[in-house]
Amino acid sequence: MKSVKSILLFLLLCAVQSSFATIFYSKNEAMELAFGKGTPVESLSLFPDDNEARLIQEIAKTKLESGLFTFYVGKEQQKILGYAAIETSTVRTKPETLMIVLTPEGELRNVYTLAFHEPPEYLPPQRWYDKLIKRPLAEMDFNKGVDGISGATLSTRSALTSIRKVMAIYQVMLKNKGNH
Repeated sequence: MKSVKSILLFLLLCAVQSSFATIFYSKNEAMELAFGKGTPVESLSLFPDDNEARLIQEIAKTKLESGLFTFYVGKEQQKILGYAAIETSTVRTKPETLMIVLTPEGELRNVYTLAFHEPPEYLPPQRWYDKLIKRPLAEMDFNKGVDGISGATLSTRSALTSIRKVMAIYQVMLKNKGNH
């Protein structure tokens, strides 16, 4: 009888744990958030060479996990409206997926949480992301004025790392290169 109770408790805990997974936006919905409904969006695949990868890692203060990055470019009549990148990272043990939207000049315009699989209390509120808008890459750091959030330390750290990485990729691979 005790083993049956243990099994039921285990199954209940597994069900509760998986219930934390929340998907907020599909990819199509995310592109509409980034660039507006009906805006043409092009996919841009970026493959940094060793030198570019080293520079991106140095600027972003993080190790690159991949040699391929996809940026989405919103265009209206051949004018670039901005760039978006979808980044997935592990917060504690589960993933979060953010869409990081940059202006045509590479400034942070928006951050949207597309999916979050950790408990909801670890999710940084949108107002925290809003405080990062237009903040220079060099200041995307807790030591340079970015406020932490009690109870969401790992989530905010993960988000800042993703934002720095996307901004660094833009600086190294797109800014002043005409690759768009």
